[in-house]
Amino acid sequence: MLPVLKLTVLCILFFVIVYGAVVLGAAYLIAPNHGRGETIVNQGQIVGFAIVGQSFTKDKYFWSRPSAVNYNAAGSGGSNKGPSNEEYLQTVRARIDTFLVHNPGVKKSQIPVELVTASGSGLDPHLSPEAARVQVPRIAKARNVAEEKIYQLVNNHIEQPMLGLFGPSHVNVLRLNIDLDQLQLEKK
Repeated sequence: MLPVLKLTVLCILFFVIVYGAVVLGAAYLIAPNHGRGETIVNQGQIVGFAIVGQSFTKDKYFWSRPSAVNYNAAGSGGSNKGPSNEEYLQTVRARIDTFLVHNPGVKKSQIPVELVTASGSGLDPHLSPEAARVQVPRIAKARNVAEEKIYQLVNNHIEQPMLGLFGPSHVNVLRLNIDLDQLQLEKK
């Protein structure tokens, strides 16, 4: 019995304290903001975190992926409703209808799925380049800016997969909208 207790205490010490300290130390040395998350700053103010989405609903901004938790990082999670759930289907239909009203030149089949469905965490700050591009005509009209300039802005914000292998290309919506406002200021 004594060897089992010794092994248990040794495992607890190693896997809780030593391993935890190594991971925390690595995060402090390697990760942005010493492991506290990468903040996004605009005009000297912290406006968000790079890994937490925000709601944008005005026509002059790129809309984020919907959130099942209203972008609340303290309660991250999905809706846990599947594609056979009628309430979920009504929510998705309402999102599609809203998107089509605000983007009249877009057909229902052209709407990327991430613009009408929430992510598993409800906090996804990214869109695919296609989901950003489909919104360009609406934004160009709302801001009275040439579509080509906004397409170029989207292209400049495309982040490639890590090491070219892991995950899809994506665009951070908050960063894109900050630079969209900056583009508008430069136009004046």
